[in-house]
Amino acid sequence: MSELVADSMLSCPHCGHVRQERMPTDACLWFYECGQCRSLLTPKPGDCCVFCSYGTVPCPPVQQQGVQGGCCG
Repeated sequence: MSELVADSMLSCPHCGHVRQERMPTDACLWFYECGQCRSLLTPKPGDCCVFCSYGTVPCPPVQQQGVQGGCCG
């Protein structure tokens, strides 16, 4: 099994601000406030968390399962 990637670069779809964030290893993050424009990001339909929707790396539960969507249901 490959090693889990713990950090992802989140990109705000509203203003384009990018920030590196550490992902929780045992849960999905459903809400994230952009540090620049203060928009509240939520997952896109079919994604389990903001990292899977707006990050460069899917969340650790998805990395472990190897599938997209529904990891926290």
